[in-house]
Amino acid sequence: MGDQKERSIDVDKLLKNKLKSISVGAIEDGIAKVVSEMVGEDYKCTISEVKYTLFSGADFHVKIELSYNPED
Repeated sequence: MGDQKERSIDVDKLLKNKLKSISVGAIEDGIAKVVSEMVGEDYKCTISEVKYTLFSGADFHVKIELSYNPED
């Protein structure tokens, strides 16, 4: 056990929330794309109530709905 290095926590990295630099629209598009690929139909995603947390996270409400396209 003496050979293991202690891992220090980079507090600056934890406090700098990089999620704030990503648009909510980009996150919605990414989630919709993944769900659509998994299910095989077009879905849309809506994110609301975004609250960024102190330690590089975010809490939000996600709504996923089937996209209705009458031309399909």
